[in-house]
Amino acid sequence: MNGPWDVRSDCTPGCAAHAVPPLPATGVVRRSTGFAHRVRRALTDGARMAEPPRLRAHAGALLDALGIRLDGPAPGAGALTCPGGGPGTLLVVNHISWLDIPALLAVEPVTLLAKREVGGWPVVGGLARRAGTHFIDRTNPRQLPHIVRELAELLGSGRSVAVFPQATTWCTADRGAFRRATFQAALDAGAPVRPVTVAYTQQGLPSTVAAFCGEDTFLASLRRVLAARALTVRVTAHPALTTAGRDPGLDRRELAALAARAVLGGRPAGRVVAGGVPVGPLVAPVRDAPAHV
Repeated sequence: MNGPWDVRSDCTPGCAAHAVPPLPATGVVRRSTGFAHRVRRALTDGARMAEPPRLRAHAGALLDALGIRLDGPAPGAGALTCPGGGPGTLLVVNHISWLDIPALLAVEPVTLLAKREVGGWPVVGGLARRAGTHFIDRTNPRQLPHIVRELAELLGSGRSVAVFPQATTWCTADRGAFRRATFQAALDAGAPVRPVTVAYTQQGLPSTVAAFCGEDTFLASLRRVLAARALTVRVTAHPALTTAGRDPGLDRRELAALAARAVLGGRPAGRVVAGGVPVGPLVAPVRDAPAHV
């Protein structure tokens, strides 16, 4: 491990597999052509691509070109961030694939916080950079307090930010653990935390074909995705966890544990207990039912 946020996953490229027979070569070629066209259109949009409507449209078009269905209400329905004029929302998301990024942006464009390596990924790196992603260097421990402070300032300014607190990718949505640093930023800013689960299926069957783990390469992953039949990405937004007016006993450890339980277990969070004493409900009254988008 190279830095304070580095995590070693036991998932490997061997975890990625089709749940149903792949498309024939002719179907893969058609998708490849359409995907290349959409990538060119997105990258030639320049700085304008960061505009939320354009960013959402480009991200959705990339998924569509890959034959990926986005499950749930229409993109742009505002199912991820919490309404109101206060701090932005900290979206905490499990991490399976490079496809997680366009899936999130197709639902609701937000600022992304991602490891520095993502900026160098083909296609997705360009999309992430133009979307205004903030990249972090996990190899430098001295940067951690600065990153937390910068994230708190972003949230305090009203901008919503999506983070991947697992710090690496896993082949399914129920594995890994959450690092806690980014939760401190939410506490400092008094920002709500929205647990979000990303999962992939093929013809309704759980699928690992989208997984981008271990020593996998982008091109190898892209080839699998291009050949994936009936691939669907589901982004589930769980009820928000509130931090404003919190009990002094609530710390980032407990907040991260609550979010992880919702994201990795697919269960809504309940109450936080600090020192054996409940500190009150953390489930915000907004969007009380999980939104599958």
